Amino acid sequence: MQKIFLPTLCAIIIAGGVFWLVAHHSQRNTTSQNDGLTIAVSTDQNQIQNPNQPVQVETNPNGTTSSNPQKIMNATIHTNKGDFTIEFNRDLAPNAVANFVKLAQSGFYDGTKFHRVIKGFMDQGGDPLSKDDSQSARWGTGGPGYQFPDEITPNSKNDAGTIAMANSGPNTNGSQFFVNAVANNFLDGKYVVFGKVTAGMDIVIAINGVPTQNDRPLNSIVIESITLH
Repeated sequence: MQKIFLPTLCAIIIAGGVFWLVAHHSQRNTTSQNDGLTIAVSTDQNQIQNPNQPVQVETNPNGTTSSNPQKIMNATIHTNKGDFTIEFNRDLAPNAVANFVKLAQSGFYDGTKFHRVIKGFMDQGGDPLSKDDSQSARWGTGGPGYQFPDEITPNSKNDAGTIAMANSGPNTNGSQFFVNAVANNFLDGKYVVFGKVTAGMDIVIAINGVPTQNDRPLNSIVIESITLH
């Protein structure tokens, strides 16, 4: 009887151990898969999916702009046609403002062109592909490598002199923007308005009046740099 009992007991212990190992391994795999789904979302995607989370802004190390990005309220855009200054509206579109500030501080816009100009309508720029003339067939399709949600309210008015994000549909904001040369209120509700021109509107109008072919200036209008203040 004892000879029969001991092997049976050993078999039960071994079987129980195998069951525990299989169950524990299965549980670890399930946890790993769940963790993978959680961490697979990049930081930029988190910012895209949550419209209430501002884009993280890095301070320019050379000290040419405000030491506190959240206090930056204006940007002077220096072009080869002259300068104009915009005042940001953080209350209206905080993510769009933070995004523009971040890109400007990194030098992202330096050397880009106003690649699309329609007289009596608007001036569009901000495409990094426009830095390279050999990429001219693709101008208007470039961006920073991410998109962020719309911030559109009843106060998002495309009045003359306002600056707004260009897009390719809802929630596709990136780096491209346009300055309304005239009141284009038929665009209200479709584009994120995040500021307005407070100085140099004559430069905006001058850019809007340059000779173009297929809405592209015949002579390049280049953003040489942007000063934030």
